[in-house]
Amino acid sequence: MEKDKKKPADRVGEHPVTYEMYAEMPDDGHRYEIIEGKLEMMTPAPTPTHQAVHRELIFNLNVNCSSEYVIYYAPIDVIFSRTDVLQPDILLIHRSRREIVSERGIEGAPDLVVEILSPSSRRRDKIVKMKTYAKYGVGEYWIVDAASRTLEQHCLMDGERYELFNLFEEDDVVSSVKLPCVSFVIRDIFREIPG
Repeated sequence: MEKDKKKPADRVGEHPVTYEMYAEMPDDGHRYEIIEGKLEMMTPAPTPTHQAVHRELIFNLNVNCSSEYVIYYAPIDVIFSRTDVLQPDILLIHRSRREIVSERGIEGAPDLVVEILSPSSRRRDKIVKMKTYAKYGVGEYWIVDAASRTLEQHCLMDGERYELFNLFEEDDVVSSVKLPCVSFVIRDIFREIPG
């Protein structure tokens, strides 16, 4: 019997797609995630608005939290399972949990995950990714919306679902029960938005 001679890229169309198949794919210039065994191409390169908000968030989180948390940002794989691999915009891991950081990526649930919305990622970030992050126990999930200049803070309840804990806007000071180091004015992360 002849051995299966399909290349890794050919096998991607088959389900479920695993981390191992994904890791063997040749670099085609695109970024991908695996959600429930399905390979999904991510949106095109981030816009200047997305980049400006991203940069300001990283700056504020570094100033306040870098002594307690390791901070990573996309592109980096968060490997929840062989068939669930996501690339959040920003993530924080408490330094006492650094064992989940490996050469492959992050292998387990970060303490905080942040997604910055774009028009093409809104549904994925607010529904699909939210379910996945809750399923694997990410304690806190922020959704940042540059269009409305808000930050939604979702906290994991009962270890299985998120509840909208707070909505920060304008001059609100962002804080977190789970990450006490967090403290910045929400308006500050939107100050460099082009136009």
